[in-house]
Amino acid sequence: MSKLSTRFQELVTLIPQFELQANKSILEAADSIYRTFLSGKKILICGNGGSAADSQHFAAEFVNAFSRDLDRKALPAIALSTDSSILTSIANDFDFENIFSRQVAAYGKPGDVLVTLTTSGTSKNCVNAVQMAKTLQMTNIVFTKKSGHISTFADIAIEVPSQNTQHIQECHMLAYHVITELVEDKLFREEASK
Repeated sequence: MSKLSTRFQELVTLIPQFELQANKSILEAADSIYRTFLSGKKILICGNGGSAADSQHFAAEFVNAFSRDLDRKALPAIALSTDSSILTSIANDFDFENIFSRQVAAYGKPGDVLVTLTTSGTSKNCVNAVQMAKTLQMTNIVFTKKSGHISTFADIAIEVPSQNTQHIQECHMLAYHVITELVEDKLFREEASK
């Protein structure tokens, strides 16, 4: 079997397993984010590498819009991986392990949500951010692999049953797209019809 066929087949096999294992967590995450926005609070999102790009992508879906048929207000979501001056000053002057926790301390308030994406589940800067959010009485939602260390600190853990980084990231994207759509439906379709 070619590399192309192997990778596609792995994902075809993984997605139903992921749906079965993460269904409840995905629905809980969507409900938590919905309630956060409904109460006028915000979400902060962080991750490294490809997960940093995913954090920006997820934030953009809320600030802009996911569903093209909705003319809706912008929702407050901030990716903590975007400000190079903040990231490099914290990493240079203090410690790379604090690049996200310092921003959580600056922007986070009780009732906000921190979404953390880490395929390894062990990234120290992500764990530190989750622990800081916990001290600020924020809700922690993590996207990681199955039994990721960071899940032990989370309120809601969306775990992918794989050790393959690319497939973990692919499942994370599927999950946060579904979450965005569910949140939009609750906020702008169901609430509007009440």
